[in-house]
Amino acid sequence: RADGQVVALAEEVSEDAAEPWIAARDWAVLLLLYGAGLRIGEAMALTPAILPLGDTIRVIGKRDKTRIVPLLPAVRTAVEAYAAACLFALTPEAPLFRGAKGGALSPAIIRRSVRAARVRLGLSDRTTPHALRHSFATHLLGRGADLRALQELLGHASLGSTQIYTA
Repeated sequence: RADGQVVALAEEVSEDAAEPWIAARDWAVLLLLYGAGLRIGEAMALTPAILPLGDTIRVIGKRDKTRIVPLLPAVRTAVEAYAAACLFALTPEAPLFRGAKGGALSPAIIRRSVRAARVRLGLSDRTTPHALRHSFATHLLGRGADLRALQELLGHASLGSTQIYTA
């Protein structure tokens, strides 16, 4: 099952992390991609101003389009655990997700971690951070989500972009 593979991938990435706080960070990022349908750039753009978390977060997507995304309890817990473990001061205007030296986390770090975990687990080359967003959309559609509602959740400008998930 796809969700089992996603959890295995996220666990593999976090278990391979050099430090416990980095493991918590990677777990939180991957759950945001899979459990909230964020693009990796959207997750990297989050700031600690979203804390404390509620049932939703405000995300700035492509073309500076803002959308409200619901947060599953597991996603909320993962982000809060990372924030509590992070070694760096989480000031409201700073990046939420930090690299090992305290700067903004690069999407390339997450991509590299996912690539290495994918190889260790024997998963398809198509298993990428963006594929987690696709899994989120496919899951919702499989459970009867309305295409227009999904378009809003994903922040797609056109319905055609969302219809790709029905194929």
